[in-house]
Amino acid sequence: MWYVPSREALLDAAIAHVEQHGLGELSMRGIAAAIGTSHRMLNYHFGSREAFVRALVDRVEQRQRDRLAALLADPDVPPLEQAARFTEQLLDPSLWPAERLFFEVYGQALAGAPHTAGFLDRVVTAWLEPAAELLVRIGVPREQARTHARLGLAVTRGLLLDLLATGDVAGVRAAAELYLQTYKDLQAGITQ
Repeated sequence: MWYVPSREALLDAAIAHVEQHGLGELSMRGIAAAIGTSHRMLNYHFGSREAFVRALVDRVEQRQRDRLAALLADPDVPPLEQAARFTEQLLDPSLWPAERLFFEVYGQALAGAPHTAGFLDRVVTAWLEPAAELLVRIGVPREQARTHARLGLAVTRGLLLDLLATGDVAGVRAAAELYLQTYKDLQAGITQ
């Protein structure tokens, strides 16, 4: 009997490959060969290279948002501890390939690559609400939470670029802890 891999299985295999080798000028035939399928199977599930790469990018980004949502779902963990745990997850070297892929696609989206259509529309906005809700729980006034969330997203992504460029886990961790200290001070009622 002939085996037809699922769309999800193909995405997972492709993500594992692309995280290790980058997106570059990825061809359907090349990725198919690398993950043990045919370009026809990829076309069957995705229709085009652009749709395939878009699906890859969406899946990688969704995995990160799912990690944050899982942390936020635990009511027994204080909000600042949730933020610190998310930061620790991002520092995990096993995630560095996915983080490199994220920035590679981000750069391609900024350059207008067709396979990244829609990426820029949600790369910031998809994170603002969950981050804003966490900040409200920390004590940031609701009317300021989205602005703080945007700042936090910028800080986090900047620190991730630093981490990927330098590999300095301790330095990036220290900078992230300094940033989180602002919110610890806010909770403690300390103003600057």
